[in-house]
Parts: sequence; structure tokens; C-alpha cells
Amino acid sequence: MNLNVPNLVTLIRMGIIPLFVIALLNGESGKALALFVVAGLTDALDGFLARVFEQSSLLGAYLDPIADKLLLTSAYIVLTFPSHNPGQVLVPIWVTVLVLARDVLILVIALVLWMALGQSKFTPTKLSKVNTVAQIVGVVVVLLSGISPAMVAPATVWVYAVAGLTVLSGLDYIYRVNQMVAGSDADA
Repeated sequence: MNLNVPNLVTLIRMGIIPLFVIALLNGESGKALALFVVAGLTDALDGFLARVFEQSSLLGAYLDPIADKLLLTSAYIVLTFPSHNPGQVLVPIWVTVLVLARDVLILVIALVLWMALGQSKFTPTKLSKVNTVAQIVGVVVVLLSGISPAMVAPATVWVYAVAGLTVLSGLDYIYRVNQMVAGSDADA
């Protein structure tokens, strides 16, 4: 196991997740927002450190996306329940289901590609990256709605934008897999 500095930063991010969830459960929007932002900064920091100090590792390649998904999944699940959402905008359960279903879809697609085609690398699309940024901003604006009533309208709009981008990103992955399978059928 290669436990270098970037991987330690990723593990710190994973350690922030329970603190973030506890802050949400306690109705502390400001604290939850601060922890979410710190977690986001550690995400940028671990990648930066890995590149600058040439410390990219297989462990980091697995840990980083797991930490990202744990943070976003935790946020969307907790922000769906009115009793635990410190914001003024509730994330509808169907939006959370879309976010989780897309992630499960991507995991299943990657597994099938690996098992059926031997393809071990399944890189995110540009739309997927935009979707992830939108999901992150969605959490931030929902948390801000608990601090400032002026953020209620933008947070509401953003939640629906996340839903739309999540669907588009999921469809994009399905299209991409169809292209890959069609290409492998043509090669056979």
C-alpha cells in the first residue's frame, strides 16, 4: 500500500465526511458548509500534490473517487430529509434517487465493460465532470439557503438543474457504452 501525502489528504477528506453529516444532522448549515468546502479543497489538494510531486498511485486512483462519491452521496441523502436538512430548500427524494441511480449505472457499466470486453479504464466524460461540479454547487447552494433566505430561489433552480444534468449524463454514458460495444462487435 502506497500511503503517500496525497493519499493521506484523501483519507483526511474521508474523515471529514462523518463530521459533515453530523453537522447536517444537528442543523448546523454554516458548519456543514465549512466542512463541505474544506473537503472540496482537500480534493483539489490531493490531486495537485500527486501531480506536482509525482506521487500518483493506484491506491489514490481508487480512494479519490470513492471519497468524492461518499461525500456527495452522504450530502444528497441527508439533504433529502426535512428533519435533517438545515437549509430552506429540500432536495426532492427523486433527485437523490437520480443522483444515486446514475452512480450505480456507471458502476455497473464499468463492471460489465471490464468483464465482457476486458476494458479496465472507463474515463469520465466532460458532461460527467460538469454534472459532478453541478452536484457540488447544488449542495453548497442548498446549505447557503439555510444561512441566507436570498439563496432559496437559486438553490431551488439549481436542484432542478442537477436533476436535468444527472439524467443527461446518465444517457451520455449509455450512448458511449453502446458506441464501445458496437465498435468491439465490428472488431470481432
